[in-house]
Amino acid sequence: MKNLKKILFAGAIVVLVLFTNSVTAQNASSAELKIKTSSICTMCKKTIEKHLATEKGISKSSLDVDTKILTVNYDPKKTTPEKIRLAVSKSGYDADEVKADPKAYDKLAGCCKKENAEMEKK
Repeated sequence: MKNLKKILFAGAIVVLVLFTNSVTAQNASSAELKIKTSSICTMCKKTIEKHLATEKGISKSSLDVDTKILTVNYDPKKTTPEKIRLAVSKSGYDADEVKADPKAYDKLAGCCKKENAEMEKK
């Protein structure tokens, strides 16, 4: 009976360790990144979020138009913050220090262009 208790106790410890490692591994496969963008309006929000939805490793993105902050949930095993910023740039917008890709920027609607937003402020 003592041996059975020892075996059951040892088995319970193994299960606990495996469960703990599994939870830790799940947390390591998800990260959050906040990026300052050059977005202006809700059309910008749709464009950026739609573009990022096709990027490998990104599970969710959400742009706060008022603050121009893009929050991205991603798998660090599949992508990097640099690749995410580059993807935002390729959608036509600045992403922190990464400037918008000029060709993508030229394709944006007029309301989404920085110089038009600056002119409207005057």
